[in-house]
Amino acid sequence: MRKILAVSYVPWKYRHGESSEKLRTALAEKFQAKAFLFASGRESLLALLKAIRLKAGEEVIIQGYTCVVLPNAIHAAGGVPIYADIDEQTLNLTPASVEACITPRTRAVICQHTFGIPSDTKALREICDRYKILLIEDCAHILPSPLPAGRQANPLSRVERGDVSAQTNSSQEIGKLGDVILLSFGRDKAISGIAGGGIVVRNASLAREVELLEKTASDVSLREIIALLEYGPRMRCIVRPLIALGLHRPILKILNGLGLFAPILTERERKGCASPLLRKIPNACAFLTLHSLSRLKAINDHRRDLTTFYLDYGLRHGWPLLSGVQDHLPMQKFPLFVSNASHVRAELRRQNIHLDDGWTGCVICPDTVEPHDAGYEEKMDPVAEKACLQILSLPTHPTMTMMQAQKLTRLIDDFFKQQLPQARRPAAESK
Repeated sequence: MRKILAVSYVPWKYRHGESSEKLRTALAEKFQAKAFLFASGRESLLALLKAIRLKAGEEVIIQGYTCVVLPNAIHAAGGVPIYADIDEQTLNLTPASVEACITPRTRAVICQHTFGIPSDTKALREICDRYKILLIEDCAHILPSPLPAGRQANPLSRVERGDVSAQTNSSQEIGKLGDVILLSFGRDKAISGIAGGGIVVRNASLAREVELLEKTASDVSLREIIALLEYGPRMRCIVRPLIALGLHRPILKILNGLGLFAPILTERERKGCASPLLRKIPNACAFLTLHSLSRLKAINDHRRDLTTFYLDYGLRHGWPLLSGVQDHLPMQKFPLFVSNASHVRAELRRQNIHLDDGWTGCVICPDTVEPHDAGYEEKMDPVAEKACLQILSLPTHPTMTMMQAQKLTRLIDDFFKQQLPQARRPAAESK
């Protein structure tokens, strides 16, 4: 909040300034490749698809259980999103489902590290090399940072505790094998500038194409930048106090109507439409993202601590955990499977516990999206359809304290035991 206040006092630097170039340099150094910045992650993807000259009817493989902004960007570029199914225990693409979707029209695969669980990029890299298609790593949910001293990524740790299906990929491999790294700096991402996004490109000729698109991108309006900067204060001072009373929705509608609140998704985007225009990242958002990036290790360590706590608590109390979740991962959120998850969330809301994060009850998130508009048809990805209905996600964001996590886990465990004893799925059912 202090950083938002600081940047608010220099309105002449809202659009342009040194922060954008500093952020570009920092990302280029981190990934050892050319970095380019746009107004959002979805616009960054659109820029990439324009740079590879995606033709009408050409295909990009993405996973079921993803955000609508990915298929929207593919549609805006003239392409066709092809949905491949996921592994229930990692919520990520399976190599077999990807290979089954490849056709002569396939141009790229977008590999999403869902909630911070590493995808099998080694296998996907081999497939993409074999078919000569682009591998795009979507790192919106996780950015790697050095592990704390004395802590190692040990994929056998959960096997030793009885979980024989433990995921073997490490967070330290994220961002190393993709031809392109897709980044988002939204409010709930691995690092946040309230808005903004970027792509890191390893191919020199492709980088030149993206650079031209970045230079000709337009500016975000000052009104929109101000709405972005006011998002936090308005949420904290106006919306959150009304959530417990159930009055936040009409207030949000009024704020949106007056242009005083910058929604994560516009109504057009919810309906499967995206603008074909590209915009530059506002310098104010780059400033906030740069600050978040400078704190990446501390943020990731905090997320790891919460991940470890949830994992240990869940193992002790018989919670239905995903084997892809490991204690060294800085999870963007902590997912577990429960029966009738929507009812569980509704009951928890009665106690003012709000776990509706937009990634529940839908294959194409959020649940206000009509899947058909995003090119998804029922039964395309049965594993994703089953998993999304059973996901209950616990927060790991930077403002979540360990004391809050302890209270939350106790309440959820009491709720499981006293109100819905059948809510938990037996571990054997989730494997």
